[in-house]
This record gives sequence, C-alpha cells and structure tokens, in this order.
Amino acid sequence: MHPGHKTIITGLAVLAGGTALWLFGADVEIVVFTPSKVGVVLMALGAVEALYGVYRVVTDDGAGPSEARRE
Repeated sequence: MHPGHKTIITGLAVLAGGTALWLFGADVEIVVFTPSKVGVVLMALGAVEALYGVYRVVTDDGAGPSEARRE
C-alpha cells in the first residue's frame, strides 16, 4: 500500500475519533480537560494529516520501489 494512502486512512481515523469525542463528550468533564475540546483538536489534526496524505499521493512522495526505478 502506498504510504500516502496509509496517511489518509490514519488521518480519517483520527478525524472520526475526534468527531466522536466532540459529539459525545460534551457532558463529561475531567479535572484537566474536557473531551469535547480534545475532540476539536483531534479533528483538526486528523484533517491536516488526511490532507497531507492526499498531497503525498498526488506528488508521489515516498513511493518506495518506484523511486528505485527512476534512477
């Protein structure tokens, strides 16, 4: 599997986890943080990571074996 595809999948998983925390963690309050605020941060990080994965796929960055064929 292309490394960019793995990055997209990971980013989408983090985005989904952040969305779940944001939706269902609003009623809960832990001493140090609130899960809904952590969810917003995770959603932002997941979106950035997914966009980076799209960039890697489009630019063919870190393709692995295909780089050896170019030399």
